[in-house]
Amino acid sequence: MARRNVELIKQAGIDVEKLLDMLVRAAAAEFTTYYYYTILRMHATGLEGEAIKEIIEDAREEDRSHFEALAVRIYELGGELPNDIVEFSRMAACMDAKLPENPTIENLLKVLLDAERCAVGVYTEILNYVWGKDYRTADLALAILHEEIEHEAWFEELLTGKPSGHFRRRHPGESPYTRRFLKT
Repeated sequence: MARRNVELIKQAGIDVEKLLDMLVRAAAAEFTTYYYYTILRMHATGLEGEAIKEIIEDAREEDRSHFEALAVRIYELGGELPNDIVEFSRMAACMDAKLPENPTIENLLKVLLDAERCAVGVYTEILNYVWGKDYRTADLALAILHEEIEHEAWFEELLTGKPSGHFRRRHPGESPYTRRFLKT
């Protein structure tokens, strides 16, 4: 028996398999980014590194929240996450945010900025696909996009010195836009 929400978005013109692929690839990117940001945060050393660890931690924890919120939507649509972690990581919509060979603070920030720019593109693409047809996925993707744009602005500010309007979160990983989608 098909779920009513799936029937409705199909009637609106959404290819659910395509959408599930987009969401799984986005979830894989969030999951791998969480992992790689853990490593990048560990290498944010010295006085300069200490100054950015909290910001990396905010982005890292919020990316974990994005993964968890996406997982719920994937299963609501009748999809599932791959059972093989290696397969899953290979599906990521964005490149791995790996530790650079020369892990200076500037190089760490470049990796972080590139990862956030990719995420902004991923959620913009999802929004463009579902806008006006799948309101729940659009709402989720828009919430995540808000946070990814903030992350991009934070790392650009740190790299270039241009103000981003960043204010500290009340607590690390707060996910101000996405938290309403989380089951915790």
